[in-house]
This record gives sequence, C-alpha cells and structure tokens, in this order.
Amino acid sequence: MGLFQRLVQKTGGQAAAPADGAEQVTLSQLIDLLNLGGIPRSKLSEATYFTCLRVLSEGVSKLPLKLIRSTPERGVEEVRENPLYRVLRYRPNPIQTATYFWADMEMSRNHYGNAYAAIFGSGVSTQLWHMRSDRVSVWFDNRRILGPDARLWYIWSAPDGRRYKLCQDEVLHFRTWLSLDGITGLSVQEILRSTLDGSLQSQQMLNSLYKNGFTAKAAVQYTGDLNSEAEQNFLRGLEAYATGQMDATKSFIPVPLGSKIEPLNIKLTDSQFIELRKHSALQIAAAFGVKPNQVNDYEKSSFANSEAQQLAFLTDTLLWILKGYEEELSWKLLETAQMDRGEAAQFNTAVMLRADTKTQIESMVQAVANSVYMPNEARAYLGMSSAAGGDRLIANGNVIPLEDVGKQYGNGKE
Repeated sequence: MGLFQRLVQKTGGQAAAPADGAEQVTLSQLIDLLNLGGIPRSKLSEATYFTCLRVLSEGVSKLPLKLIRSTPERGVEEVRENPLYRVLRYRPNPIQTATYFWADMEMSRNHYGNAYAAIFGSGVSTQLWHMRSDRVSVWFDNRRILGPDARLWYIWSAPDGRRYKLCQDEVLHFRTWLSLDGITGLSVQEILRSTLDGSLQSQQMLNSLYKNGFTAKAAVQYTGDLNSEAEQNFLRGLEAYATGQMDATKSFIPVPLGSKIEPLNIKLTDSQFIELRKHSALQIAAAFGVKPNQVNDYEKSSFANSEAQQLAFLTDTLLWILKGYEEELSWKLLETAQMDRGEAAQFNTAVMLRADTKTQIESMVQAVANSVYMPNEARAYLGMSSAAGGDRLIANGNVIPLEDVGKQYGNGKE
C-alpha cells in the first residue's frame, strides 16, 4: 500500500480513485501534512521574531546535505551510490525539494520547540514527510502499554479526531536546546512571551500612529451646553476632518466659534520608545542566536565586524543545530553496518564561508601548494571542470619531511 493511500485511510478522507489507478490524497490532508496551515500568526507578525525565523530557516536549508564516508585510508568522500543520498540531497518526498523541506523543519523547530518528520519506506523508496508539530504529542511508554519495550511513541492527532501512533524509529525528532524533560524542547515564544507581547504592542502603537497621521488625542474646549447626541456629532465632524475623511479639506480643520483644540502630545522620545523597542528586538534576536547585523542593527557594525558576526553565527549558533540534525538523521536512517563503515549525514558548511573570487583563488593556491587539495579538487571547489594530470598532490619543493632533511645533498645524513 502506498504512502498517499495510507494517509487517506488514516485520516478518513474521501479521495476518488483516478482512472489510471494512481493513488491520491485530498488537498486538506496535503496541507496538513506539509504544515501549510494552522500556524498562529500573532507572534509571526512581530518583525524581529519573523526575521529570526527566516534567518535560521534559510541558514539551515541553504546548506547542502549529503552522505559521507570517513575512513583512515581514503579520508572523507561522498557516498553517492547510497539511495539515501538522493533523498537527503535533492528530494525528501515527491512534492518537496530539500531546500523547502529543511526550511519547514527548522521553522517548526524554532516556532514550536519541536519538529517532526515521519519516515516511510526504506532504501530507494525512503520518503520523509513533515508532521505538524502542534498535532503531535510524545509519550514515554514506561509501563509497556503500547509495546513490549519501554520506548518513545509519537501520537499524531488526525483532523478527523482519531489518533495514530508511531514508534521512535519511525519519526525524525528535532528540538531546541532547552528542555525540561530531556525529550521535548521549549520554543522561544514560550520563553520570551512577555518580551514578544511587549514588542507586538509597540508595533501596534506605531501602526495606530501611522493610521491617524501621527496625530495624538486632543481635548476640545467649547462654550455653551451640548447634549450627548450633539456632542458626539460635533466630535465626529472634527475627527473626520482630522483623519482626512473629508477629501476636500485634508490639511485644515474648521473649528466653530468659541471652540479650541488642545493636542495631548505624546512624544516617543520622552518615553524612550525607540530605545526600548530596539532593546526588545536585540533580546529576541539573542534568544535565537541571531547576530545584530542580521536583524538590521548596524549601529556598532563595520564591514570587518559584520564578517566576524557571520562567522560567529556559524560557529555559535548553526553548528549546534546542524550537529543535532546530523546525529538524528544518521541514527534513524542508516543501518548499523553503514555507521560502522564510517557513513554519516553531513551538512556542507563551506558554502557559508565563500569569500570574493580573489580570496578564494588565493586560498586554493595555498591549499594546492601545501598538498591540502589536489588541483582538480580546487577547480571543483571553484566550479570549474577537471584538467588532465590534476588528480595528484603537488607540493612546494622547500617543504620536506623532517627525516629527509639533508638527503638532497647525497650523504643521507641530517
């Protein structure tokens, strides 16, 4: 039975069988499967929070993921013959590329604290499907109710109200660094709820000021006595002029004789609004491990400083995240014999450190001259084709092993 057919049966969906006998899944089930719906938008509307999610999601998804084999004899090499290579490198499932899939996983990991992907099939038929984090609960079966062993079980709540269980070997589980039970992670929005709420309220305040043309509330002084209805009509007329609803007179507000408007000015500088808002933004970015220049704070940044912050983002933030992904993928997708041979999943972080063309060429020249890279390896790194005779190491003649010092003079002594 195929993946789509099983999903239709589990969720109770009514999918009409096509004429050619191919399997289908309903649109609602597909949206649920890919986590395209149900994301709370209140926190996502906060600009800094959204930016941090984007930076981390794009930071992980733009790194090529591949299978490698590390051995003492041959060093590190890609294992392209393994069927999982195509799954991890290009397409985890039939309708998502690797870039979009890992971006979705990283977004869910940060937004919900946990990201889950169901593993279907094996070998050439392996597929990875993203499960919505808010519809998955994790249980530790210490009383062995669901199986003979005390294991983790992932309970998926389907849209039809029914629940289905997957054992720990059938689910990829990625979480944030903070956990109270060692299994599930806490999201940044849970930890910084008050900071996020305050930042959202400050944004709403600015939106309100923009909407009103930066005109604050005002006190209207008038002589005479007006009943409630007349008073409301009088104020509505003034407000219509003040907000520009009267197209003919957007710049002037007519005031009746004997009346006076006194603005109740609210100065953002007096309340240190900008400073507090900036402080909240930096707090949110720091919680994600995102550097100030990545959330458009260049106050203390220079070109060299920004480059250092980019390197710090890789070493301080991304490397821990990538290590967690690599360990989970290697353990859940590879067999014991493959891991014993040195095979593992690995992200290529070198793509983040590519400099300008001049710097790249200079570094490749040094690597080739010092026998770190073969010429063809350096050409491949620069996106060039191989050249004849470039598959051997070359070295500077001035650099020789210590035990060979003096042999060039023919006496064989040091």
